Amino acid sequence: PGSETTSTTALRPLGQADSPIGIAASAQLIEAADQNVAAQDLDQAIANLRTAREQLNQVSGYYQTLVSVFSGIETRVADEARGLALEAAQLRDTATYQQALVHRAQNTPELAVPLLVQILQSQNPTRELGQQAYQQLFEIGFVELPYPAATAE
Repeated sequence: PGSETTSTTALRPLGQADSPIGIAASAQLIEAADQNVAAQDLDQAIANLRTAREQLNQVSGYYQTLVSVFSGIETRVADEARGLALEAAQLRDTATYQQALVHRAQNTPELAVPLLVQILQSQNPTRELGQQAYQQLFEIGFVELPYPAATAE
């Protein structure tokens, strides 16, 4: 049994944590960026987050292509690919948000704006991460109105 797992793992290199285009490898880059921030190495944090974002965007696109290829042909494959595309996109948006926060910490909010807008486009302002992105845009003065709008009581 142990050798089957080992041989199966060896035959599936993109499923490994060190795969250059896997979700796990990007998650490790995001964790490394967290450590970079804790060590005040903000330039390295941005580099790690940028790489993770690029990898996750690419991977999400590949999974979305698989969804379209298998839709109506093999539902299980399409459903799995849809879930993986969503997982990759969610992690990408998390990395994007963290990168925007690092830009704010570096006192370069103008570099955070396009990232925050990308998150809003992907997440929608009704989702928590979308609301957080809009809040950041509000805090840095890019937008004037808070969202959700405060209601008078």
